[in-house]
This record gives sequence, C-alpha cells and structure tokens, in this order.
Amino acid sequence: MLKIQPALLIVALCSACGGEKKPPEEPSTAKKAIATEKDEGVEKPSDKSVPNTPTASGIYISDEIAKACGIKQTEAYFAFDSAKIASSGPLDKLAACFKTGPMKGKVMKLVGHADPRGDADYNVQLGLSRADSVAKYLFDQGLDKKQATTTSRGAMDAKGTDDASWALDRRVDVVLAQ
Repeated sequence: MLKIQPALLIVALCSACGGEKKPPEEPSTAKKAIATEKDEGVEKPSDKSVPNTPTASGIYISDEIAKACGIKQTEAYFAFDSAKIASSGPLDKLAACFKTGPMKGKVMKLVGHADPRGDADYNVQLGLSRADSVAKYLFDQGLDKKQATTTSRGAMDAKGTDDASWALDRRVDVVLAQ
C-alpha cells in the first residue's frame, strides 16, 4: 500500500484546487481540532492594532493575560496569506510571563482565524498554521510545550467585507485554556 506523507497530501490537495491561493507556509503536521466555541476575553481587533496596511493580520492577547503579564495590546502580526510572524512585539514578554511570571504553570490556547476569501479547508489550515507559528515562536523562547495548545476556526467568525476589515479577520487569539 502506498504511504503518503501528510504534508505532501496537503500540498497535493491545495494544488489540485486550482485557486489563486498557495498552501500555508508552515503547514502543521500534528493532528489538531477545530475550535468549536467562541473564545471570550480577547480584546476586539481594531484598526489601530494591526499595521496601517490592508494585508496585515494581528496576534491578539486576551485582556486577562495582558493585564497579568503587563502587556499592552499586541503589535505582533503576520504578512498577508502567510503564517510567518512579521513582527513579534510582546511575544517574548508573553513567553516569560508563562515561564516564570504570574501565569507560570497555566496553559494558553492559540486560536487561528482567517478571512473568508479562501475555501473552508484552506482557511482552517491557514488559521492553524498561524497558531502553530506563534506556538513555535513561544517554544523557541523557552515556553514549555505543555503550556500552549493550538487550534483553528478558519473563517467561521469572519465579519469583514473589504481589505481593511478582512485584515481584522486574519489573526491568532491568545486566551487561557479552560
């Protein structure tokens, strides 16, 4: 029986779709669940929380975590159609807070989101790739891998209707795991 690597299957499926979008830059090889409930406590994205460009996407830290860790709203973001972190802003502070600060021993959940323009599977995978990218960055800063889980909602919560509002749909929410 022919064995196909999961990453190759993702590339093959995305290529076969024929759309203009390319597969996410950092596809996840681990099996992840799609988040099924809305995450509470995340500051609502605003035009001031992502760079002044219609293609940026943000990383949003819940009010509860931001307050405990002394983090002002994030300036971390991704490039358009990408899971690569373009600016890490307060992620170093976030990792330190969960390693040795007030959130030591707690677990965060990283929930990826996408705008509605790709197909559903692509958007779920891109959201997951963004969440995985944030997790990798935090792990590289010394955060214990047991302290962060990743999931994706794809475009399920997207509300945008133009470039500027779609940028607010493309994000990773950082919340405390329940």
